[in-house]
Amino acid sequence: MDETTLIDAAQRGDRQALDQLLRSHQSRIHAICRRIAGNDADALDATQEALIAIVKGLPRFDGRSKFSTWAYRIATNACIDELRRRRRQPAPGLPEHEHADTNPMASSAPRDPADTVSARIDIDRGLKQLPEEFRTAVVLRDVAGLNYNEIAEVLNIAPGTVRSRIARGRRRLVNAMNPGDSRNQPPLDNRQND
Repeated sequence: MDETTLIDAAQRGDRQALDQLLRSHQSRIHAICRRIAGNDADALDATQEALIAIVKGLPRFDGRSKFSTWAYRIATNACIDELRRRRRQPAPGLPEHEHADTNPMASSAPRDPADTVSARIDIDRGLKQLPEEFRTAVVLRDVAGLNYNEIAEVLNIAPGTVRSRIARGRRRLVNAMNPGDSRNQPPLDNRQND
């Protein structure tokens, strides 16, 4: 079945169609949550909350946007809610870098397994240093593969703001991952106040 047929069937109460629809988007939703939340535990909680919200909201999905865009908006909001809960209540557990072994951004993943783990840790550390609005925009673009208009729709901001957040977020990410590399630093007189 194509996605439109699955959506229609799921909205009519077909549990098998609903299951297939959720499974087709679950890994991408988890990847988004993993990168925004910064660790597996919060990402799993946010993914579960997002999937529940998708099921509850499915009867109201009207097809004006792509299903994936709608689902990623829900996932992004679930992550932001999870981050807010985490700020209010610190979670004990393993250090964050010990969780940083899944889903590196595809364009940054080296081929050697040892380098892959190192790159994943570096990306996760760099993403954690980004302000939430930059991190979310970069993850939606580079992990979810959404275009600028789709990201604008998910975040409810203008496409120009999306471009700016992605550019600034990527620049900060590169700087965070390579702090001693002066090639990554713009000249002092051209730096913008971020």
